[in-house]
Amino acid sequence: MIYFSHRGANTLRVQNTSEAFALAHTQGARYFELDVHLLRDSSLVVHHDYSLLSTAGVDVQLKDLTAADLKKYPLNNQFTHQAVYVPLLEDVLPLITPGLMLLNIELKNDGNCYPGLEETLLKNLPTSLLPKVLFSSFDYSALQRLRALAPKVRIGQLTRSFNVQQALDIQAESVHTNYTRFTPQMAQICHENGLKVYCYTVNDKELATRLATQGADGIFTDKITDFLA
Repeated sequence: MIYFSHRGANTLRVQNTSEAFALAHTQGARYFELDVHLLRDSSLVVHHDYSLLSTAGVDVQLKDLTAADLKKYPLNNQFTHQAVYVPLLEDVLPLITPGLMLLNIELKNDGNCYPGLEETLLKNLPTSLLPKVLFSSFDYSALQRLRALAPKVRIGQLTRSFNVQQALDIQAESVHTNYTRFTPQMAQICHENGLKVYCYTVNDKELATRLATQGADGIFTDKITDFLA
């Protein structure tokens, strides 16, 4: 089983922040997951939602901001009460790349709300890092664009509706699904077609063990230390 640190050590630090990723790496994580958006000035940032409403209490869309604007919006921090902000992808990468095994970058680009995100991401990732990056997205069109731009990159289809042919059409190497939608039959079909199955978000060791028994190849977890012993 592969255990991805989901948005960093987000039960101890603000999710998707430099602090969360640094702590997860210190805890021993070498498989990571994060979410990427594109700002108005073409900067790539790590954040889950399209807005800052849930994280900073301000209903501001990331697509309307520049990198310089980020410091105007400290994120709610119930853990250390210190000022933390939405980080740039370029600031997060050095925190997690030492010893990195695999980084799952989820492209947040529903409806192509960030035209050019795929191309910008490919241009800004170090070439040496690409073999250790697995790109995923709920937006199938984003994955199609990514595949057209980069025939050799690694892709995982993040889906709420399993369709093995869709995964094969974009030459995906894995299918990512909520653990509540996972079935042993899904795992069997994927494995018969050379695909792995990763489930999110799993924070219970007994559940993870059951999923592994049923054929899951990995999980995304908020509690990475529970799975590193």
